[in-house]
Amino acid sequence: MAKRLPLITISDMIGVPDADRERVVAAADLLVTASDPGAFGDRPPIEVLGEALWTLTEFATELAAYREKNPGDDLMSGLVHAEIDGEHLTHPEIAAFFVLLSVAGNDTTRHTTSHALRALSVHRDQRALLQEDLDGRLATAVEEFIRWASPVMTFRRTTTREVELHGETLPAGEKVVLFYHSANRDEQAFEDPWRFDITRDPNRHVGFGGGGPHYCLGASLARTQLRSIFGELLTVIPDIEAQEPELLRSAFIHGVKRMECSFSPRA
Repeated sequence: MAKRLPLITISDMIGVPDADRERVVAAADLLVTASDPGAFGDRPPIEVLGEALWTLTEFATELAAYREKNPGDDLMSGLVHAEIDGEHLTHPEIAAFFVLLSVAGNDTTRHTTSHALRALSVHRDQRALLQEDLDGRLATAVEEFIRWASPVMTFRRTTTREVELHGETLPAGEKVVLFYHSANRDEQAFEDPWRFDITRDPNRHVGFGGGGPHYCLGASLARTQLRSIFGELLTVIPDIEAQEPELLRSAFIHGVKRMECSFSPRA
């Protein structure tokens, strides 16, 4: 369930035909799960990664070529026909953008959904509080879902100049790893950060990045998807419970491989 909504949404936006959607998402999954033994079996991870990257690149290039001649009402058509100062994006540039959207647009919302449902199952007081006023509290709750899940765990950046951070001097050109889980549990930024609180406000989490040019392109879309899926879930099957998840072995994505759930069927 958590996988389906992002898959359908991103595919509709980009214009991925129904027949190709599962293949595209399977390839995107491999790009962030190659460190998990279940993802590649006895094959070298670099081989699996290369194959997944080629699948997405080839698909995007073919779709771009098709939309160049047969434009439609989708993002791929917009990318192909966009023009700035007489310049168009090349097909390799569009393919690279497609790879980014395929990965970023699926995994983040998907795993936030799973972690949030598990949190609501464990923290029953917060679940009751949310269900007491679902319409009024859901938007604020979604921000806590994102902070709590922190679906992207790390990014690496390079310092462009010398900078001092908490008494440590980082020289220009230094590789720096950002740990989003740590930032989202920072005692200096959040009161009682290890408490799951759907009413937390303000909630200046960095689940979408810290602002600036690297801020998540799909932040509004992710919030909309999370509001939609939990608005439906907690209305249609309000007693749904999630068991302990089996987590993905990854240093990049805080992912859920599988998670059993139970609920009372509707009459």
